[in-house]
Amino acid sequence: MAEFDVDAFIQRFRERAEAVKRRPLPPVAGEERRRFIEAAETDYTDFALIGSAKWSVEDDHLVLRIPLHPGS
Repeated sequence: MAEFDVDAFIQRFRERAEAVKRRPLPPVAGEERRRFIEAAETDYTDFALIGSAKWSVEDDHLVLRIPLHPGS
């Protein structure tokens, strides 16, 4: 099995969060537009949360600590 680089893993999530922020809105309208925007907001939140995590290994488990308040 290849070695797992946790820092690179977390960095990929930071990059995905930024990509979602820069993602252009496709030419959709109405309900499709609303669903696209909601999905983008959810994607950004998910990626940004993992991207802000600090990690450790405890009892052979990767533990991600995700701050719930900005600046914490």
